[in-house]
Amino acid sequence: MNPIMTGIRSLSTSNHPRNLLLTLDAFGTLFYPHPPVPEQYATTAHEFGLSRTAITPQKLKTVFKDVYSAQAKRWPNYGRADVLRGKYGGPRQWWEEVIQESFARVLASEAGHAFTKQEKFELPPGMVDALVNRFAGDGGYTLYEDVVPFFAQMREVRSAMSGRGRFDRVVVGVVSNSDDRVPAVLKALGLRVGSMRADQDRSSMELPGFEQRGGEVVSEGQGVDVDVDLVVTSYEAGEEKPNRLIFDVAKRQAGLLVRDQVLGNGSNPAGVDETDDWVCVHVGDEYEKDYRAALNAGWDSYLIPRGNTQEYPAKTIDSLLDLIEELEIQA
Repeated sequence: MNPIMTGIRSLSTSNHPRNLLLTLDAFGTLFYPHPPVPEQYATTAHEFGLSRTAITPQKLKTVFKDVYSAQAKRWPNYGRADVLRGKYGGPRQWWEEVIQESFARVLASEAGHAFTKQEKFELPPGMVDALVNRFAGDGGYTLYEDVVPFFAQMREVRSAMSGRGRFDRVVVGVVSNSDDRVPAVLKALGLRVGSMRADQDRSSMELPGFEQRGGEVVSEGQGVDVDVDLVVTSYEAGEEKPNRLIFDVAKRQAGLLVRDQVLGNGSNPAGVDETDDWVCVHVGDEYEKDYRAALNAGWDSYLIPRGNTQEYPAKTIDSLLDLIEELEIQA
């Protein structure tokens, strides 16, 4: 028997409210860069006057992967630890440096010598900002074709649920190894996103980033009013997948969201707290960082390969729409 279905059926005798937390990875699961990143970098560079011969997608592709990997090692999780100590500027500085060095390496190669950190290549004014901002909205990404139909069906499911069926409530979230541009990207691509974010510590609310936050993050917008109830990024949560902390943060925030939405007045009657029966399921395109990581956090999980033909020992779905039937959450 499918282990997820066994877990779900075991809740049928519970006297507690039955809640489903369904989280989705973002990059490579909900959306992807279109055209590919090196093409977008090259096109933008040409628009700012850089040579089409010197700057090509293939040359950028060759250097970008190395630059990105080195940056991730030097400043893990967008430099979060150093940001908290006031020694780094956060995601915007992180990406500016990736862009600057990627182009510098290509230009150094065109000049006929090896790149050195001391060498400065002046890029056209505004070009770096244009690229950073391009990937903070709908300019750089597109949704997979099953995403809009999936969320449309989920809206119908949650609208018709009203305490009936296998679950009393369904919370949908995004758990992503990324900076805080994710909510803006999702909104720009047409999804409705609630305001619940990570709160691993007080400093998470004060980290410099792309999303404008003022004071406490309120839990407005949940259920049928939005497509995505909460977004938990590694930058704000404090750890990247496969670390289980990011999943623990997501579950805690889902509990707070349900409590606030149901109660509204701050009271805490039995059955509406962190001890409720929760079925937690995560879906992503990476075997280790999504599928295995969720299982190791005590969740159920599905792998959605998105064109990756490599086979893994995993429960796999071909489309997000398969989840509606798999989790038995039809209206």
